[in-house]
Amino acid sequence: MQGFEIEKLNFFRNGVVKLPPGFRFQPTDEELVFQYLKCKVYSCPLPPSVIREVNVFKFDPWDLPGDSEDERYFFSNREAKYPNSNRTNRATGSGYWKATGADKQIVSARMNQLIGMKKTLVFYRGKAPNGIRTDWFMHEYRLLHTECTASNSTQNNGPVQMQDWVICRIFRKNRNNNGMIKIDGNANLGLISSSSSSDSGSSVITEVSSTGLSGSDNEINEEV
Repeated sequence: MQGFEIEKLNFFRNGVVKLPPGFRFQPTDEELVFQYLKCKVYSCPLPPSVIREVNVFKFDPWDLPGDSEDERYFFSNREAKYPNSNRTNRATGSGYWKATGADKQIVSARMNQLIGMKKTLVFYRGKAPNGIRTDWFMHEYRLLHTECTASNSTQNNGPVQMQDWVICRIFRKNRNNNGMIKIDGNANLGLISSSSSSDSGSSVITEVSSTGLSGSDNEINEEV
């Protein structure tokens, strides 16, 4: 990647992310929230154009832009299910997304501070509550901040949720013979991470080697 600045690149080709041969987009949870979502919320310059804006709830997961065999990342706005309601509308044309498990806190290793939350959702075909569970999963990342104005600092001492923009990571899961979960598209990829959490900002584009992934990278437990 010598000879040019990666921040100036645009990897969209005909509406689909196309990275240079031998590279994959492999951001950590902290990088997604701190380097991408926070910049999006505050209208700051973003890293390379790898995440596009799509209202993911206007599409069934298999109809979203990009290769359905790969992990896909989108900036999306959450819409209220009802007027004056805090509930999010997660219904699509053929089904709905349903949350599973507890939300995971995302803590900045550099600042040792809670910066975001990750919600895991599963896609169900049909109408709630009798939908049929599928192998489509979503990780929804939302930003938190701990800054309070002088007028409400005495009332709110905890993190405050940033309501509008979220990052959605869409992927499918398959079981292997050992009963573990394997993410489609990554079974034979060896990844050499160039990620870090340094102040100067890290590259989350990772180079692919010729070796296979270890079990801890290739397989994940049922609770993703």
